[in-house]
Amino acid sequence: MKGVIFNVVEEVVTEQYGADTWDALLDAAGVEGAYTSLGNYDDAQLVALVEAAASALSTSAADVLRIVGRAGFAKLSGRYPHFVAAHTTSRTVFHELNSVIHPQVLSLYPGASVPHFAVEGDGAQLVLHYTSDRGLCHLAEGLAEGLAASFDENIAIHQSSCRHRGDETCQIVVDYLDRG
Repeated sequence: MKGVIFNVVEEVVTEQYGADTWDALLDAAGVEGAYTSLGNYDDAQLVALVEAAASALSTSAADVLRIVGRAGFAKLSGRYPHFVAAHTTSRTVFHELNSVIHPQVLSLYPGASVPHFAVEGDGAQLVLHYTSDRGLCHLAEGLAEGLAASFDENIAIHQSSCRHRGDETCQIVVDYLDRG
């Protein structure tokens, strides 16, 4: 996994819970925590950090990933504003994840492994079919919430199916509560 993801996790934890909490999570996870944005790190380090955070917050790893995604979207879009600058709604961003956004990510981070999204719908509901060996669909949910919030869109989000629940695929359903 690219270090930029670890950098975003650190920023979110430090901003919301303090630098001491980040240090405590590193200790609990048994990882060093010196991540460079272009570096490659074992996915197990992220899993360990998420599990340590879930334990510290008395919540699920899925909820931790959603929290990180929601707050992390602002961090990522602050680093890479050109990824969404041409868009006026989250709907158009979702529809261009595979054709525009992820190719830009791959040009910045060669060798990165990005998820694939098949997107259905265009109105009051979108269904994002998430495919990734990493299984970070809950992070994708949080990022989707952060994206919608950046456009002041009111959404409800849930997974109609999830590999973590034993389903064959992960389908993230985004319901737009105002037509904006």
